[in-house]
Amino acid sequence: MKILAILGEGGHTKEMVALIDQLGDGIEYAYLVVRDDEVSASKIRVPGPVYRVQRPRDKKHMLLLDIWKTLLCGVQSARALVSFRPTAIITAGPSVAVPGCIVARCLGIRVIFVETGSRVTALSMTGRLVYPWAHLFFVQWPELASRYPKAVYAGRLF
Repeated sequence: MKILAILGEGGHTKEMVALIDQLGDGIEYAYLVVRDDEVSASKIRVPGPVYRVQRPRDKKHMLLLDIWKTLLCGVQSARALVSFRPTAIITAGPSVAVPGCIVARCLGIRVIFVETGSRVTALSMTGRLVYPWAHLFFVQWPELASRYPKAVYAGRLF
C-alpha cells in the first residue's frame, strides 16, 4: 500500500506524524508539503519522497491571488499524485489539503480526511470543503459525528 500524507504547519503535521506512527509497517509513504514549510519536512520520521507545492492561500487573503495559488497548488498536487501513484491520500486538515484531495478524487485515489482534534463542535473550513470529496471522513468528537452523517467517530486518534 502507498499513502501520500499531506502535512501542514504546526498541529496538522504533529497529528499526521503521530497517525503515521500508529499505522505500522508495510506502507510506503510520500509527503505533500508547502514549499516554504521546512519545519513540517523536518518532522517526518518515516522516510519517503517529499513533494513541494505552492501554498494555496496566505494570511493576506487577496481573492484573485488566492484563486491563482490554489489552482497552481492543484496542478502541483496532480504531478505528485501521478508521480507517486498512491493507493490513498490522508490528511488532518491544512488548507493545502483541499486542492490535493479534489485532484486525488478526480484521479480515482481514495481520500481519507481526519478532522483535527481541536474541532469539537464545527468542522474546520478545510473539513467543510473536503467533506463531499472524502471517501473516509474521521472526526475525533461525537458532537461532530452527530452533525455530519458521513463522518466516522473513532475517538481521539492522536
